[in-house]
Amino acid sequence: MKYIDEYRDETTAQRYVEAIRRTVTRPWTLMEICGGQTHTILKFGLDRMLPEEVTLVHGPGCPVCVTPVELLDKAIAIASHPEVIFCSFGDMLRVPGSHRDLLMVKAEGGDVRMVYSPLDALKLAQQNPDREVVFFAVGFETTAPANAMAVWQAKQMGLHNFSVLSAHVLVPPAIEAILDAPGNEVQGFLAPGHVCTVMGYWEYEPIAERHRVPIVVTGFEPLDILQGLYLALKALEEGRPGVENQYTRSVRREGNVQAQQLIRQVFEVTDRAWRGI
Repeated sequence: MKYIDEYRDETTAQRYVEAIRRTVTRPWTLMEICGGQTHTILKFGLDRMLPEEVTLVHGPGCPVCVTPVELLDKAIAIASHPEVIFCSFGDMLRVPGSHRDLLMVKAEGGDVRMVYSPLDALKLAQQNPDREVVFFAVGFETTAPANAMAVWQAKQMGLHNFSVLSAHVLVPPAIEAILDAPGNEVQGFLAPGHVCTVMGYWEYEPIAERHRVPIVVTGFEPLDILQGLYLALKALEEGRPGVENQYTRSVRREGNVQAQQLIRQVFEVTDRAWRGI
């Protein structure tokens, strides 16, 4: 399968492992940000292939996992109102709040529905003009454009019964929080390729410069991860902070400019809690 099989080639993977072994001369600690990258590392045993000098710290990269309890409690409270149709992706339905989860609300009679797209929730708002339809918008910058488009379309259609409970998070502030934390030992990062496909990597450049760390935009297949690790470790060994793009088949420095404009038009950046940081 194109763009899959060639990035899982065992011989090429071993070459990257050997290149990493030749490059590393001292202990280094790296963090992959995205949960998809963590899944690949563990599924294919990439961490067990690396020399003992390399330590991988798994980052805070699952948007479901980092959603704080307070926000889940708010979602559960909203979903409990009889006039509300509460919509969410399936992975949020079983995440517990302080006392219960959204599936329990549904079992108690709440109108909680699983959707596959924010546009599904928008359609429900059109079909149920006498009900308030609330979409639980969870995710990194990757899902923000689609959710922003749903809000924009609702405004264009004059829908007054569609709203969004936003649980979006941004990656660059999380990286800064980790680097600023007392006792931080992370010396370099693999940045999430899907996020950077939307946002580009220009936002990471001042972070890399300010904290003197390498940040490598990395994909999600085994060879992506190994190449990203090699580039980050090579930069560390050479004392060369900055941003490199391993995921060139998907990511440009400027990202998807139109998607970014839509995000800025609909959403406002504010402080919020991030579970685990």
